[in-house]
Amino acid sequence: MSQTFGGEAPRAHTHTQYQKPARYLIVIDANGSAIARLFADTREQVAEFDAGTEEASRMTFGLVPVTGASGPEWDRALAGHSADERRAAQVYTLDV
Repeated sequence: MSQTFGGEAPRAHTHTQYQKPARYLIVIDANGSAIARLFADTREQVAEFDAGTEEASRMTFGLVPVTGASGPEWDRALAGHSADERRAAQVYTLDV
């Protein structure tokens, strides 16, 4: 009988560190289309997607955004955006 018959045995579980939870959602213009960028409390980006999706509207439902992400705390996180894009950005603080 062949030694390769049947399914592979499950591998041992490895403990990995979980991704940090998203604390901020920024809706910002990027070359004419709005994108949503999720950031941890350390201003480290954890996700990016189209701001027109249902998920973006559900995450921001009932939250009041702060307009502008031009403070020094966002310099590194939004380095690829122009000053005008950063001034017009909507910053939502998510309930974690």
